[in-house]
This record gives sequence, structure tokens and C-alpha cells, in this order.
Amino acid sequence: MASAAAMWLDRMRCGNEVAAIVLAPHTRFEEAPHFTPDSRQAWARLALALVIGSIGGAGMWTVVVVLPVVQAEFAASRGAVSLAYTLTMFGFGLGGVIVGRITDRFGIVTAMALSIACTAAAYLLAGASVTLWQFQAVYFLIGLGSSVTFAPLMAEASHWFARYRGLAVTIVASGNYVAGTVWPPLVNWGVQQIGWRATHVALGIFCAITMSALLLVLRAHMGGAGAQDHAHAAPPQLELPISTNALTVLLSVAAIACCVAMAMPQVHIVAYCGDLGYGVAVGAQMLSLMMALGIVSRVGSGFLADRVGGMRTLLIGSVAQGFALLFYLFFDGLTSLYLISGMFGLFQGGIVPSYAIIVREAMPAREAATRVGIIIFASVFGMSFGGWVSGVIFDATGSYAAAFANGIAWNALNLAIVVTLLILARRQHRVAA
Repeated sequence: MASAAAMWLDRMRCGNEVAAIVLAPHTRFEEAPHFTPDSRQAWARLALALVIGSIGGAGMWTVVVVLPVVQAEFAASRGAVSLAYTLTMFGFGLGGVIVGRITDRFGIVTAMALSIACTAAAYLLAGASVTLWQFQAVYFLIGLGSSVTFAPLMAEASHWFARYRGLAVTIVASGNYVAGTVWPPLVNWGVQQIGWRATHVALGIFCAITMSALLLVLRAHMGGAGAQDHAHAAPPQLELPISTNALTVLLSVAAIACCVAMAMPQVHIVAYCGDLGYGVAVGAQMLSLMMALGIVSRVGSGFLADRVGGMRTLLIGSVAQGFALLFYLFFDGLTSLYLISGMFGLFQGGIVPSYAIIVREAMPAREAATRVGIIIFASVFGMSFGGWVSGVIFDATGSYAAAFANGIAWNALNLAIVVTLLILARRQHRVAA
């Protein structure tokens, strides 16, 4: 009897196991491949993201290069053609929010596929533009499509790392600067050889093919993971006695403030050097120096953030940027301006990516891309407003001194917000302890 009972129990146990396999196949055969943050696979994803960002970021710089020839063809004013750049920035900022939401819900692969289609179609439409308003409108779409290469991609990269999260975010953010270094001379060469229309068509085809291929490789590395990949991300590490929405608002205001200050040298350094008699070519060299050292700054700030946190990294960058702006007020010699512009590039490059790091340190991973997109949208508004208001101040005073002072005041607002958040975080830590 005992043997018969044991045999019956064994059969029942086997039957239950078979039933479990049949009724729940996903748990047995379709489980997502295990992913370890900071692993070799994470670095492979990061390398692909950097290349995708460097290609997709071309649209942020194309309009700057083609502006003179487009102005001549449409017989338009410089201001009318420049509206295309404004719309590009607006599309870039708004796209960070929209595409960020898509990323949080459906995953970066889906968001990037939609953005690639938008960018490629917009380039083709730009090449076929027959009126200025059509050209301006499609650049809004180019900005919208390019947005996936910044805020959403930074947020996504933050899920792949724990120990080196700061470095990963800043490396992805550097794709925008790499694009600014590589694409302008290539686009200018294309305009000279085949014209601005054909250059846009070629860009659309190139971006569609290369970015799609890279996206397929990235998808393979992610094992087909979509939004569920966020579930494996590290939880928030920074506790604050305020809601997530309140923190988003404060960081958005801080982003506006720091970028209003940042825009003064970046937008007006060429004109400033022309006014001083050094020539616009010298100003362009200083701008190029800022961008090149900005890459160094972004990567360096990533190393720093991994050691002291995103909030303290933002504080250091804000203080340093304020000092650089202060130097512009007191020194205007040629050598001095080169040195200060180099310092400014080293100081400001890591500020904007710090917001993405703070979001991942203080907010849930499932909201990261949307929250980062909102804050980056605020920073884009700050850059646009800062460039405009600095010109208005110059027109009213006949000097850039007041414009630099205005930038310092906005930088002080950014500094005050960051210090306040650090104090709140410290108090929360003491209460928890």
C-alpha cells in the first residue's frame, strides 16, 4: 500500500509540473534575459547610444550652416530664416517630454523608431520645401525627432548603470556636442558640392539607414526589452521631504536659470568679439573652444557625480559657471577671453546632464524619461530666452556688461535652489537616522 501511494503521489507531482509548464510557458521559456547593471553588456549599450546620439543630433546644427544660403534663395530677412532655429529648439524641448513619455510607457526602442521615422521624413520634406514657411515647419519636426537622442536617451542610460550612472549619463549627453563638432563642416561641404536641398535629402537617407541599423543592434543587446526594462533599474537613493512634482518644478526653474546664464557667452561671444574689434572669426574660435572643452566637462562631471552625487555636482558646476561669468565682466583682452571661454566650457558642460542624474537619484525609474524631458524642455526655454534677453539688454545699454551681470543674477537663482535642495536632503537624512 505504501509503495502504491508513493507511486501515485509521484505521478501527481509530475502532472502538476507539466500543467505548470503548459499553463505558464512565459515563466519557463520566455523569461527576459538577465541583465546586470555596469556589466559589459551595459557598456555595449552605452557605446551604441552614443553613436546614435551623435548621428541623430545632426538636426540641431544643420540649420545654422544652411541659414545664409536659404536666406538668399527665399530672399528673406535673417530674422525670418532664424525662426527655423527657434522652432527646432522648441521641437527639441517639447519632443523631450512627448518622446520621454513614450519611452517610459513603451520603451526606448519604440520611441527611437518613431523618432527616426520623423527625422528622416522631415529631412526629405526640408529638401522639397518651396516656401520659407514650409522650411521652418519641417525644422520643428527635425527638432522633435532629434529629441530622443538627448533627454530620453540619458534617462534610459541611467537604468543600465548603478555604480557608473553619472558617467554613463554624461557620455550619452556628449553625443550632442560630438554632433556639433562633426556635422557642421560635413553639411557645409555638402551645401558647396550638391546644394542645401540635396544635402537635406542625403541626410534623411543616411540617418534613416544608419540609425535603424544601430537601433536593431541595440534592441538585440536589450533582448527585446521594452518598458519592462525599468523594473530592473536601481531604486531612488536620494530622499527629499517634498513631492516628485514639486521637485520637478524646482529643478525646471533651476534649469531655466542656469541656461539663461549659460546662453550669454554661447550665443553672443561671436558678436562680442566683433564689437571689441577682434573679428567674428576669433569669436567663432572661442565658441568652438567652449564646445570642445564642454565634452571634457561632461565626461568629467560624470566621474564626479558617481562619487559625490548629482546634486553636489550641479552645485559645483553652478558655482564655477558663476565665477566664469564674473571674469567676463572684468577682463576683455584677447588672451583673457580665450582663457575665460575655455574655463566656461570646462565649467558649464556638465550642468545640464546633472539634472538627469538627480532625477534618477530621487525619482522612480518608471517616470525618469518623462521627468528628464520636462526639465530639459525648461533648459531649452532658458537657452532661448537667455539668448534673446541678452540681445535686448545690449540694445538698451549699448554694452554687454549689463547682459553678463544679468547672467550672473540668473546663475545666483540656480545656486539658491540647489543649495535649498541640498539642505532639505540633509535634514531628511538626519530625521531618518
